Amino acid sequence: MTMKKLFAAAASALFALSLTACGAGSSSSAAGTSSTAGNSSAGEGYRIAIVQQMDHASLDEIRLAIEAELDAKAEELGITIEYKEFNGQNDPTLLGQIGTQVVSDGFDTIIPIATLAAQQMQLATEGTDIPVVFAAISDPEGAGMTGENVTGTSDALDTTMILDMMLAQNPDLKTVGLLYSQSEPNSALPIAQAKEYLDSKGIAYVERTGNTNDEVISALTSMLDQVDAIFTPTDNVVAAVELAIAPTMIEVGVPHYAGADSFVRNGAFATCGCNYTELGAVTADMAIEALQTGTIPAVQQVAGNIITVNTETAAGLGADYSMFADMAESLVEVTTTED
Repeated sequence: MTMKKLFAAAASALFALSLTACGAGSSSSAAGTSSTAGNSSAGEGYRIAIVQQMDHASLDEIRLAIEAELDAKAEELGITIEYKEFNGQNDPTLLGQIGTQVVSDGFDTIIPIATLAAQQMQLATEGTDIPVVFAAISDPEGAGMTGENVTGTSDALDTTMILDMMLAQNPDLKTVGLLYSQSEPNSALPIAQAKEYLDSKGIAYVERTGNTNDEVISALTSMLDQVDAIFTPTDNVVAAVELAIAPTMIEVGVPHYAGADSFVRNGAFATCGCNYTELGAVTADMAIEALQTGTIPAVQQVAGNIITVNTETAAGLGADYSMFADMAESLVEVTTTED
């Protein structure tokens, strides 16, 4: 099959998958689900709202790590920690409603996961002393998360490292696709950094954006025949559709370098980033520190120098990734999963 025919077939497959992608994820409401851990007879306890921006693998991993650490802290300190989950489905209106609810319900602190959720919780808690301890914001200052009662963990992306990986794997790289959502604050800084890097190397780039599953799929389709590789930062909108778009990139031989290992577990080629289980645990510890001491700890950046490669994707692309072994603290190999 010629490349032109292959590209046309791949594009058709992408649009067919768009309906499936749009329906992905579980339904949720502001009601949430709750759990209680620890010793209720100890007389001390906290109620914590965990507000997840949307469903996808990285955010799920962070939430589970937060809950596991809260359970461990309850046991260690001999206190009761009740936490309740809320999911905003990437909808600012729903997130705003959740924020109003958790403030009205008198939760002791709120742990929002990802930038949009954190921004809405910050708005909801204005004029109160409820701590907001966010998880996984790439650029907290740029996102405006600098309030008196606001802190959390940053997963700031090492954009240069990922693009270095791209060039190490393909020294003849001529054009890079930049695929992201303009509605994602996490993407703004790394995209600007990527453009600066590529300009400095004399490498061309094609920029495409989308704010819904269909728009992301259409954006990708429109540039697949123009680029040698694609870069996406820690963009929750693109992450949500990675399972649908990865097979087409593999089919046409375009590797996808992304901002988190969840992309890679869903079919992207490679990333370099932090451990989100560790980030979730650090976030939970900060929330408990704020509650127990009455002071707000400083924002913590959770450093990450872990390269993750999808071996199935590498095989499909015919891509050698042995050069990555000497570029980072560790190299983790994964295969594609649907979580």
